[in-house]
Amino acid sequence: MGCGSSAPAATAPPQAVSGTNNKGRTNNNGGGTSINAGTAKETKNIDMALKRAKFEEEGKIKLLFLGAGESGKSTIFKQMRLLYGPGRSDEELRMFGVTARSNIVVAMHKLVILLRDSGLEGDLDAESADQATCEKEGNHMTPRKAYDELIKYLVEKAEPPNPPNTTGDWCGESTRAGMAANKDAKQLILHHESIRILWECNTMKKVWDKRASANVVDGHKEFLDDVTRFAQLQYQPTKRDVLVARVRTTQVIVEKYRIKGMKYEMYDVGGQRSDRRKWLDCFDNVTAVIFVAALSEYDQQLAEADNNRMKEALQLFYSVINNRAFSNSSVLLFLNKKDVFKEKLQYSNIADQEPFDDYAGPVGDFDQGVLYFIRKFKEQLVDEELKDTFIHVTCATDTNDMDFVLDTSTTIIRSDNLRRAGFLLAD
Repeated sequence: MGCGSSAPAATAPPQAVSGTNNKGRTNNNGGGTSINAGTAKETKNIDMALKRAKFEEEGKIKLLFLGAGESGKSTIFKQMRLLYGPGRSDEELRMFGVTARSNIVVAMHKLVILLRDSGLEGDLDAESADQATCEKEGNHMTPRKAYDELIKYLVEKAEPPNPPNTTGDWCGESTRAGMAANKDAKQLILHHESIRILWECNTMKKVWDKRASANVVDGHKEFLDDVTRFAQLQYQPTKRDVLVARVRTTQVIVEKYRIKGMKYEMYDVGGQRSDRRKWLDCFDNVTAVIFVAALSEYDQQLAEADNNRMKEALQLFYSVINNRAFSNSSVLLFLNKKDVFKEKLQYSNIADQEPFDDYAGPVGDFDQGVLYFIRKFKEQLVDEELKDTFIHVTCATDTNDMDFVLDTSTTIIRSDNLRRAGFLLAD
C-alpha cells in the first residue's frame, strides 16, 4: 500500500522565449507565450484530486463480515452500530433484554448437564452438607437443592406450579427474540435464585473449566455473575448487555453508515454451516472482507459437526481468501476473543489439541500462541501474502479496543480502495 501521488516527476524548466516573462505569463511587448513547466503538473494533480474527491463522494464501500459461527463477528458488527450508527429503539432493547435472559438459562442448562455428566454430584453433596454455612452466606437453599430444582425445570422441562409474575416487566415479551427465548426469559425470573446459588458454589467452578466440551459461550460468564440484575422486572439492557447478548444470525443483516466522508454498506451473515449458502448472494462488488476467527476456540468442537472449531475457521478462511470473487477486495483478519484465549491458556495447552500438536512454543504463552495461529492463517494463502497491517488481535466486547481497531481498519480499507482505483501508488 502506497501513499504517494501517481503524478509524474517534474522536469527542468525551459528557457523563457521572446515575448514571455520568466514566470510564463504573456509579455505585453511580445507576441509569443510559454507554459510554465509546473502548470501541466499542477493541472494534472488538480484533475486527479477532483476525480478522487468525486470517487470518494459517489463511491460506496461494501464491507462483508465473514467467519464461523460464534466467532464474534456479529459482536463486531454491533460495535460498528454503537460507534457509527444510531441508538437502539426500545423495541430493539426489549429484544436484547429477552435474549440476555435466555442466554443465561441456556448456559446454565448446559452447565448442569455437564456437572451431572462429569460425576460431580458427590462434590456438590459434600459442599451442601453444612446447611448452617449456606444460611450464614445468606442462601435459603443449598447448592444441591438449587441443582435439583434446575435439573427438574430446565433439563427435564417440568411445568412450574405457578407462572412467574411479570406485571410491570420492562422487557416483557419480544416477538423478534422468538418463542424459545421468551420462554427461557420467564424461566430466569422463576429460577434466578437457584441459578445464582449454584453458579456461586465451588463445584460449579470446576464445571466452568470444562465448558469447552459443552460449547458454553465464554462471554456469558458476565451475565451469570450478575444474574440477579437480569431477573429484576425493571431491568433494561445496557450497551454492554447488547454487545454480550448472543443472537444467532440466520439472515443477511445490512447496515449503512458514513465514516470519514465515505459511504459504508456493511453485511453480516450467519456463520453456521447451514447458513453459509446465503453468503453467495453478498459476494458481488465487495470492497473489503473482515474475516473473524475466535482464538479461544482452539480446544472446542463445532456444535453441528465433529470438527475442531479453529480447524474449521482455517478451512473457511482458505475458501474465502482464495475465492476469485474477492480477488479485487481487501481482506482483513480479526483474531478475536483474545481475553478468553489468554485465560484458557493457563489450563488448556494448544499442543494437546490434535490439529495443533505441532505447536512448539512455551505452555501458556499468550504472545507465542497468537503468533502460532497467525502463521496458520497465513499458510492458507495460495498466491498472495497477508500483510501484518491487515491482521488485528481483538476483543469484540471491548468498545475502546474496537474503536481503535475499526478506525485503523476503515483507514486501511479506504486507502486500499483508492489504490485499486488508481488514485494511490502500490507499495
